[in-house]
Amino acid sequence: MGKARPVTDEERQRVRELHAEGKGRNEIAEILGRGGRTISTIAKDLGISFSRAAEVRQATEIRQADLAERRAAFAIRLQDIAEREASKMDKPHLYWDWGGKEHDFDTHLAPEPTPADKRALMATVATAVDRSLKLVPPKDEDSTGEVGSLLTNLFDKLRDRHGDG
Repeated sequence: MGKARPVTDEERQRVRELHAEGKGRNEIAEILGRGGRTISTIAKDLGISFSRAAEVRQATEIRQADLAERRAAFAIRLQDIAEREASKMDKPHLYWDWGGKEHDFDTHLAPEPTPADKRALMATVATAVDRSLKLVPPKDEDSTGEVGSLLTNLFDKLRDRHGDG
């Protein structure tokens, strides 16, 4: 058996480049005319891996980050819905009716929603805020109590003003 030839800096750089191109250990070994074990040693020294587990782990981390970003965006959307629905509590509300003996379509603009419709709006607001907080909980755990307290106060005031029954 002959003496092993030393690995050059150029070979190390080439291993890094070929790895970055997505080439596997055996393919790099063939390109460089080296053994697989030599390529594995070079890769280890460079801090790179041919392990499929590392690729899967990185892909999983990327998917989790993407999902977290999508959840945050959806939480913002839910918060927007909650604010929009809450703003309808004291605004004029258009009611419509289809029917009667003439079977016609009628509308009526009320100064504000009925108590039943206000309860429905409150339920929509509560659900949207709750789901938003579940998707993206507050970072500071101490603020969770504050948010809950603020929501409780908000809904108590809405119930006092617009009725609960």
